[in-house]
This record gives sequence, C-alpha cells and structure tokens, in this order.
Amino acid sequence: MAEEWVNSSDLHLELSGSGSRRAQLMHAVREAIRSGRLAPDARLPSYRALAVDLGIARNTVAEAYAELVAEGWLTARQGSGTRVAQRAAPPPPVRRAVPSPGRRPVHDLAPSSPDASAFPRAAWVASARRALSAAPSAAFGPGDPRGRVELRRALADYLTRARGVRTDAERIVICAGFAHGLRLLGEILPGTVAVESYGLSFHRDLLKRTVPLVVDERGAVVAGLSGSGAAAVLLTPAHQYPMGGPLHAGRRAEVVDWARATGGLILEDDYDGEFRYDRQPVGALQGLDPERVVYLGSASKSLSPALRLGWMVLPDRLIDDVLAVKGSREFWSGVPDQLTLADFIACGAYERHLRAMRRTYRRRRDHLVDAVTVPVSGIAAGLHAVLDLPAGTETATLLACRRFGVAVDGLSPYRHPDSTMPHRDGLVVGYGTPAEHAFAAALDALCRALPE
Repeated sequence: MAEEWVNSSDLHLELSGSGSRRAQLMHAVREAIRSGRLAPDARLPSYRALAVDLGIARNTVAEAYAELVAEGWLTARQGSGTRVAQRAAPPPPVRRAVPSPGRRPVHDLAPSSPDASAFPRAAWVASARRALSAAPSAAFGPGDPRGRVELRRALADYLTRARGVRTDAERIVICAGFAHGLRLLGEILPGTVAVESYGLSFHRDLLKRTVPLVVDERGAVVAGLSGSGAAAVLLTPAHQYPMGGPLHAGRRAEVVDWARATGGLILEDDYDGEFRYDRQPVGALQGLDPERVVYLGSASKSLSPALRLGWMVLPDRLIDDVLAVKGSREFWSGVPDQLTLADFIACGAYERHLRAMRRTYRRRRDHLVDAVTVPVSGIAAGLHAVLDLPAGTETATLLACRRFGVAVDGLSPYRHPDSTMPHRDGLVVGYGTPAEHAFAAALDALCRALPE
C-alpha cells in the first residue's frame, strides 16, 4: 500500500455543490474530463490515495469510480489502473484568430549562433550524471553569487592553458552569458566607455555612455582613446565583431599602456577566440595585465546560448563591487548546469567538441567563400562572414533575401550612430546556425538573392 501511495499521480478536484460527497466527486471528475483537464487515457490516482487527498472515505471514492466506469467516463483494467475513457474526449477548443507575425525565414543565416543540432547531448548527459552524483548536498541550497567552485576551478585551468588567461578560481565570477556580465560591469563603471565603431547595438545599450573608435584591418584604432574622455574600453581583440581580424600586436600593447597610464579599464570580449581556422589562436589580451583587463567569455557560441552560462575574470579590486551588484545569492545561472559544464570541461569533452565543430565550421566557411560572387571578409575565425556589397545596394539585397526566405543581417545596424567612419554596405552572414543537412540549400538561396 505504501508503494501504491508513492507511485500514485496527483489530481486537483474541487468538491462543491449539493448532494453527497460521492455525487460531488463524480460531478468534479466529469467536469475535469469535459474541460479537457483530464485527457483521454489519463491515469487517475488510486482510490486510496485520492481518498486521503480529499479527506473522504475510501469506499466513497471506490463507489464513485465504479459508477463513472459504468457510465462510460472511465475504464478500469487489472494492472493498468483507472483511466479516462477514449470516447470521453472533449470537443476541440475554439481558437481565436491570432495575427500572423509575417512569413518566417526558411533559411537561417543570422550570425552569432552555433548549430543547435550539433549540441553534444550524449556527452552532456554523461557529464550531468557524474556531476550530480558527486555534488555535495550543499550544492542544492542557495547559490553562491560567485558561481560553483567546481566550475570556476575548471575554467581557471582551461582558460590558463588554452587562452593564455592569468587567473585562479577566486578571480572568476559566473554570469548568465556575456550580456549579463556586461550589464553588471556597466553598473559599476564610471563615466564613458569607448567601443568599436562596428559592434552589437544591444551591447552599447547596456553601457551608460559610449564613444566610438575607428576600426580598420588591424582592429580598433586605440590611439583614439587619448582625448576621448573614456574611462574604459570594450574590445573584441581575438576577432573584431563583425568586421573580422584580430587586434594587432602593437595595438594590444598600446591599449594596455593607455590603461596603465590613465587608470582605465579594458573589457575583453573573447568573441570567437576558440574558433580559429587559418592561423594559430590569438592569446587573451588579459594575459598582458590581469589588473587592467576584465576577460569575458561564454558558452553561447561554443555550446549553446540556451545554457545561459558565461564568466568574468576580474581584477582583484573589482570582485567585491561586481558581487555587490549581482546580489547575495545566485539568481541567474542554474547550479546543475554549472556542475555539468565543470565536468564537461574537466573530462576533456569540451575541447573534443570544439575541435569537431572547428572542422565543421571551417568546411562551411570554405563552401560559402567558394559559392558567393561578392568579396568576403572577416573569415579567419568565428561563425560568420561579411559580404561586401556595391554602394547603395544593402537595403535592396536584404529585401531580396527575405523574398528567398533567407535570414541575414545588414552591416549598417552594427555601425555606432556617432562613428566618423564611412558607411559601408554589406551583409553579415552566419554559417554556424543551419543544421548540417540544411546548409547547402540555405547557401543556394543566399546566392540567388545577391546582386550580380
């Protein structure tokens, strides 16, 4: 009987109205079936369990079940319990017309997203099983705003070895992705932040005031920091987003010198640092001066944005300020995912996945470059390419892409509104998003939309 109680399902019923408790129970079950709350073949609780839940006699529930079976509302078979009869299905609900949001694209070539179908499910499940089995009971209590120590230790080892970051677990704070980390930093940064002239507008929106830096083939022109009034600068030194190309070695040293001389702060978005194709990976800028650089990374491109996991490697002087803004408990990133990612990194599955996806994305990039008839740039790393278009054709090309069902970004929205750089027409095309079987068709549709 104890096992029957534990394995029984829950069912909420309101007993009201006139008549006996049996009549009230029968009426409540009929209404639950009529409304669709109890679907055909849904299993009901045992009469013993329901009697305890409702505070009525077992015989009352047993008699009500028997009568509902006789009426055809329920079925009862030995070994399968009491279930809603198939013929008791309610009429289909009346649906109100909802305005269509417009035609959805058939081919998703929007930038910045990985191939969701390639998420390493089996390896992730194995890591989750190991991590949750080994986790202490305290891990399932209120979360530490710094993040689980298991993940911070795994990240410290990986970032030091693979990205040249100088850190230990105490310098790392877990956040819910890059944007969350930038939002927290935006709360404590004084004054103006310099940003690259081309970048994501919603990142700029997370900061109070921004001034643009010119971007060329060597990355951001950091000489523009002098006289800008900026107290901090946000850079994508591994692969400028979206134009492409790493920050030149001379400029890396120059921006660190600026930070030391002025007391400024460098925010390093390690965008695409792990997806290099044509040369050796560029080490993290943070390695040049850990007390002047905040390193930010996430699992959004390497694994999935659905994980909502990112990290900040902070100078010692900023750790307490960031934690004060974040709060006294972890409200953002789930502990089970943190523990799983820690095991996933520690057992080597993370780097195996990166190597496999690096091969896949490089092959797609090469296919894109060979297929299109316009100049392509920004392809040494990452999950996207910039297609250069003739002057004045960006809007028309975007309309053509929509007609062919292709989702891509125009280059113009990435430009800072105060930038002095000339306007440049182009498309930002992501080759990471489509599933492997869908990439060729997406590329064919894109080629048909491009100007001759």
